[in-house]
Amino acid sequence: MKTNRYQRRFYRDWVNAKDLHSAHIIKKETDIYVLTNKKMDKTIVEEKIYSLRWDIENYIDRDPRFLVALKPIEVEIDAPLIIKKMATAAKSAGVGPMATVAGAVAESVGQELVKNGYKDVIIENGGDIFIKTTKSRFIGIYAGRSKLWNKLKIKIKPKDSPLGICTSSGTIGHSLSFGVADCVVILSKDAILADAVATACANRVHSKGDLQGALDFARAIKGVTGVVVILKNNLISWGNVQFEK
Repeated sequence: MKTNRYQRRFYRDWVNAKDLHSAHIIKKETDIYVLTNKKMDKTIVEEKIYSLRWDIENYIDRDPRFLVALKPIEVEIDAPLIIKKMATAAKSAGVGPMATVAGAVAESVGQELVKNGYKDVIIENGGDIFIKTTKSRFIGIYAGRSKLWNKLKIKIKPKDSPLGICTSSGTIGHSLSFGVADCVVILSKDAILADAVATACANRVHSKGDLQGALDFARAIKGVTGVVVILKNNLISWGNVQFEK
C-alpha cells in the first residue's frame, strides 16, 4: 500500500536499454516508467491509467474498506474487473487489496500496449514490473543497506514473458510493511498476484530465522514461479530465478 508522499525513483537512472524508447508518465499518485520497442503513443497509456483510476477511486467511494483493509475483503458482484482481480490476488496472499495496486496498474498498462502492437514492453511502477520481451533482459535488484547484493540481476528470457516481477521491502521506500526484509522479489505470470505475495512475504521477515518460512509461504501460492528474499547479507531463493552479476 502506497502513501501519497512522492519519492524520486532514483533507480530509473540506472536503466540501460538502448534498444528501447522510454517515457515517464505521472497522473496524480500514479508514477510509471515505460520502455517500448517503438516510440510510445502516450495517449494509450494515459487513457488506460485514467480508466483504472476511475474504476478504483469510484469503487473506494462505494466501499471505503477497499482502501484501508489490511486483510482480504469480499467485493461486490458488479465491481469493475480490476477490483475483482485485486481482491482475488489479495485473498491468495492474505493481504488487503490495495497491496496489489502498483502491480495491477503495471500489468494493465503493459497488456494494453501489447494489445496495441508493441512487441517489447516494460512497465515499472514503484518497483513493480510488467515485462513482455523478445530478447533476454536483466532486472537489477536493489536491496538498500545490503550492499553485497546491489549488483545482482535476474535474467528474464523471452519464453518466460509476459511476466510480473514485484518487490517489497521493510527498509526501503514508503510502502507499508510489517517486516524488516531489505528486499523480497516475487515472479509470476500475474503481476497483481506477485505484488500481493511480495507484500505478504516481506511482512513475515523479522529476523534471519524467518527467511525459510517466508520463502516457503510464497512458493506454496499457486501462480508464483520465483522467489528471492534478502535480509542484510543473507539471500534465499527458489524457482525460476536465474541470477547474473
